[in-house]
Amino acid sequence: MKTKAAVAFEAGEPLSIETVAVAGQRGGEVQVKLKAAGICQRAEFTRSGDDPEGLLSAVLCTKALAVLSIPGQHSLLSQKAIN
Repeated sequence: MKTKAAVAFEAGEPLSIETVAVAGQRGGEVQVKLKAAGICQRAEFTRSGDDPEGLLSAVLCTKALAVLSIPGQHSLLSQKAIN
């Protein structure tokens, strides 16, 4: 599956919107559609290059607003719960 992500390639540089590959949905997982996303101060610290343990390139997203897209077969959220 492919999706768009904000990627930090180099310290101190702006985030770049890239198409990235992610694993498909597995048992017990749900698929969500992100409506908004952002990064916290810790992720910004990594992006800035000031974090000695920060590794780049990285997808930075620690805050998100999402809606349930596809419930998982064995997830706690069933189709009945979202209808």
